[in-house]
Amino acid sequence: MRIKGKNFDGEGGEEEEQKLVVGYALTLKKKKSFLQPEFERLACKKGILFVAIDVNLPLSGQGPFDIILHKLLGKEWSDIVEDYRQTHPEVTVIDPPYAIQQLHNRQSMLQDVVDLNLSDFHGRVGVPKQMVIMKDPLSIPDEVAKAGLKLPLVAKPLVVDGSAKSHELFLACDWSSLSELEPPLVLQEFVNHDGILFKIYIVGDAIKVVRRFSLANVNKCRRAKVPGIFPFPRVSSAAASADDADLDPRIAELPPKPLLERLSKELRHRLGLRLFNIDMIREHGTRDIFYVIDINYFPGYGKLPDYEVIFTDFLLTFKKK
Repeated sequence: MRIKGKNFDGEGGEEEEQKLVVGYALTLKKKKSFLQPEFERLACKKGILFVAIDVNLPLSGQGPFDIILHKLLGKEWSDIVEDYRQTHPEVTVIDPPYAIQQLHNRQSMLQDVVDLNLSDFHGRVGVPKQMVIMKDPLSIPDEVAKAGLKLPLVAKPLVVDGSAKSHELFLACDWSSLSELEPPLVLQEFVNHDGILFKIYIVGDAIKVVRRFSLANVNKCRRAKVPGIFPFPRVSSAAASADDADLDPRIAELPPKPLLERLSKELRHRLGLRLFNIDMIREHGTRDIFYVIDINYFPGYGKLPDYEVIFTDFLLTFKKK
């Protein structure tokens, strides 16, 4: 999009270089973490202009935009963006609301991973055995027994709505404590993974992997001594980084590059998304058996080293020649 002077309509000034105009609709917290000054300076040098979208005004009357970048919740906003997509096909919307929606439910979130066969790419990727509990906490022990799930179990809220509560995870170590959980939720078998989580960030075709500290292995002896429900520590923050830790090389080894490339390509296609991250673990005692335990849309890229360069390069792929 060419911009003359300070006007989008091209009036009043000499024609400047062609700008890539990115309209963004983000929460204040997301804007602060994502649109950091260094990122905006680099983007500006590369000809990218960020413009805030006013959610209180009609979207069709704002712009014009080359790209719309958004992460707001609610059906009303989703309907607005979807309608805009239909009436403005020349604008790239990152990402389509209908595609994002499937990551708001932990029952559907991992479905696209279940039937992947990546055995030809130096590893196997699966999903821990899990089940959904919709109501009646007192029935949970019986339901879990019928489903054949084994303790310990990770309890996760069914709906991911952006709130802190939707990211609260608990570890249940004994049968009686299961009745203390609050449905609706997903129960997922805990897989020992040597306390290391791989966070795989996807930005278009780019892949960046970081290590985070996670929960230590749980053996039968430890489980018997510590009954009850325990909150999981948050592992998304930079403070939980394990990249500079002195780890056993067998534990610290990143998943094979061919496996990550194939996994990200398959999920980009199946999910219809360009911006997401995959939480993946390696099963204890193995080198090539991995499990995807969570997928998040438009994660905290601001915590990622060199995210400014990665994201600027991604946006420039949409610049019209």
